[in-house]
Amino acid sequence: MVYETPPSDLVISENMRSMQGWPELGCALWQLVVLVSFSQTEEPTCVQIGDPEIAQLSQDGDIVLEDMYTQKPLALQFNLKSSLNFREFQFAQTMLFAIEEINNSTDLLPGVSLGYNIYDTCGSIPKTIKVALALNNENGNTSSNSDTPLKVEHTFVCLQFISFHFATCACLSDKTKYPSFLRTIPSDYYQSRALAQLVKHFGWTWVGAVRTNDDYGNNGMATFTETAEQLGVCLEYSVSFFRTDPIEKIQKVIETIQASTSKVIVAFVSHLDMDVLIHEMSNYNLTGYQWVGSESWISDSQIAFILDVRPLRSLNNDLYKEFWETLFSCKFKQEKSDENYRECTGQEDLTGVENSFTDMSLMPIFNNVYKGVYAVAHALHEILGCDETCNKNVQLDPLTVSMYNILQHIQKIHFKTKEGEEVFFNENGDPAAKYEVINWQPRENGIVDFITVGVYDASLPFDEQLKLHNRSILWSQGSKQVPVSVCSEKCPPGTRKVLQKGKPVCCHDCIGCAEGEMSNITDAVTCVRCPPESWSNERRDACVKKEAVFLSYNEIMGILLTTAALFGTCVTAIVTIIFYRNRTTPLVRANNSELSFLLLFSLTLCFLCSLTFIGQPSKWSCMLRHTAFGITFVLCLSCVLGKTMVVLMAFKATLPGSSMMKWFGATQQRLSVLGFTIVQVIICILWLSISPPFPSKNFEEFKEKIILECALGSALGFWSVLGYIGLLAVLCFIFAFLARKLPDNFNEAKFITFSMLIFCAVWITFIPAYVSSPGNFSVAVEIFAILASTFGLLICIFIPKCYIMLLKPEKNTKKHMMGKGPPKTF
Repeated sequence: MVYETPPSDLVISENMRSMQGWPELGCALWQLVVLVSFSQTEEPTCVQIGDPEIAQLSQDGDIVLEDMYTQKPLALQFNLKSSLNFREFQFAQTMLFAIEEINNSTDLLPGVSLGYNIYDTCGSIPKTIKVALALNNENGNTSSNSDTPLKVEHTFVCLQFISFHFATCACLSDKTKYPSFLRTIPSDYYQSRALAQLVKHFGWTWVGAVRTNDDYGNNGMATFTETAEQLGVCLEYSVSFFRTDPIEKIQKVIETIQASTSKVIVAFVSHLDMDVLIHEMSNYNLTGYQWVGSESWISDSQIAFILDVRPLRSLNNDLYKEFWETLFSCKFKQEKSDENYRECTGQEDLTGVENSFTDMSLMPIFNNVYKGVYAVAHALHEILGCDETCNKNVQLDPLTVSMYNILQHIQKIHFKTKEGEEVFFNENGDPAAKYEVINWQPRENGIVDFITVGVYDASLPFDEQLKLHNRSILWSQGSKQVPVSVCSEKCPPGTRKVLQKGKPVCCHDCIGCAEGEMSNITDAVTCVRCPPESWSNERRDACVKKEAVFLSYNEIMGILLTTAALFGTCVTAIVTIIFYRNRTTPLVRANNSELSFLLLFSLTLCFLCSLTFIGQPSKWSCMLRHTAFGITFVLCLSCVLGKTMVVLMAFKATLPGSSMMKWFGATQQRLSVLGFTIVQVIICILWLSISPPFPSKNFEEFKEKIILECALGSALGFWSVLGYIGLLAVLCFIFAFLARKLPDNFNEAKFITFSMLIFCAVWITFIPAYVSSPGNFSVAVEIFAILASTFGLLICIFIPKCYIMLLKPEKNTKKHMMGKGPPKTF
């Protein structure tokens, strides 16, 4: 290609590719290329080779904006007679509308008119490149006439012919590779993140993904997948296709959708690819799916026409109304009707014209073209130093209108459209990322309203970026209920999630929490163990305070044991009364009445000390129950041991020359009882001083209950007390056994022997029963042992005597007592 230096021409050429990321083939790298030349007298040094390109649409002006029109064909071949793309033609009309507005404006470029040249590339990549380069050659045919309009080319120049991108590609924000690329449509990076947040907002954690197999679909879906994973959304499948793929591959995509379990499909697809997919899907019975689409096809009227519905978007602002009036040569009804215009409503009956040219559903997208033209105009306004008028005498030399210079001006622009929308570019050449969330809502008459149900603003904090009006959304098949699309249902409180082996993290099983654990949230990953004083309820969704249990006076076991203790106390009191009334009789006096009364007193204390084991444990009750039990039982056994020794010594003293009784008289008996008891008192004092019993909470015995009990403190102290009691019991048994065959009609030793047998049997069995009994049952075992052994002593030692005193008084005589009894066999 050879360039001829044109005389005093500055040409702006703009390629009219879709700014909304429509996936037409072609170079989406928008470059501001400024070809500057001056009037010169020398001969041209360059001549154009090849045929010149003729603009399809043009208008002269002081400054001409040349726009190259691009489109993607459905196939590599195209037919100029039948492949007119009305949507791309609408983009051209939008540019014309904006230029006309600017030319009629007194504030922007006053006195300067803009023209345009628009070329048709017919959707062919070679044709696109040829036209783009031809724009640079166009000046070779121009004359040096001073009246020739200034031309600034704003063109599609592909610096990398091998790599073709879409205008929304996130890669174009890389200023190291594309320093001169600017756009009025946000990067797909933000759209992909918006779609991921939209999916997460409705609780769809199991979705399918379909994408165009090109930069637009692959890059957009890659960002969506990354963001979705961060938000806990899983893809059941992710398939790609291109509209020129074999039909078998497209059918395989549809079969993948058909075999899936997800009910939501995210489609990052161009509108042309979506056309092909929907045409093929019409051969399958696929219903009940919720589609979430990118802007490339979701607001495309062609898709709606394929589905046999007519899209309709209300004209809700002045810009849209003005564009409608310009496009269809009509005026909206006003107070004073203008006879030169026919009246329009914005909802003209276009039933007979079913194409995207008559559809205003893409008005928000046209707005990006509108803003692009105004951005160039504002840059020229600054370059020409326009105020009330523009300085046409500005010398347009290479330093004034170079590519770098005009780029600097465009990058710095910051203005508002008449609708109040701010237009500016960030350091990456991107505008503020704002999107409308559109919901297709069919009417009864076959019209589908494109209803805006929310907005996404990437400039806000993450939690505030997406705002939706959920109540106004209509879901698939006319439902107002948000569809559910999950791999596994949410785990209710009381359960936890367990991932299914070999499947994504969104697929899980719900396992109930174990005893003592709970989860009070949905989809809990782990169950939380309840505090020691709490336990999980039956549903495992809360921790409830454990029931504190102890042997109380209100429960049956407590009542029975209390009754037994009181009954034993009463019986002992009755026996004491009987003995007191018969204290002068030989039977009472022969068995050491003083020790008998002391023994009855100690038995009463033994019955009563068992009551200290019943009731809620406290600091004082814990110390009292074990020490009282130990001391009273030692006192009791000391008395029994004294009585046994008295019997044994009494008969030994009858032998000739024996002086045993003087060594074991009344004083010695009292001292022996006192001495034996003091030893136990000392043991108890040491126990209480070193490590006394204390109230504690037992969490181990019963999982759902707290056992309030008395901890022993020092186990050595407790077993020392029991061991000393056991020692005295053994001594009592030995002495009683030795005296069992002594001659006497009423030998008390044999009754003491039986009582000690019972006593030892009870306490021997008590040890394993006490150790193995859980919770408050161990307390009941201890009380039972106290009562059983006490009743054994009371019954064996005193009841036979009471029987004689009350029923056989004739035997209560000294003669009878001193009489020889039958031979002893025991």
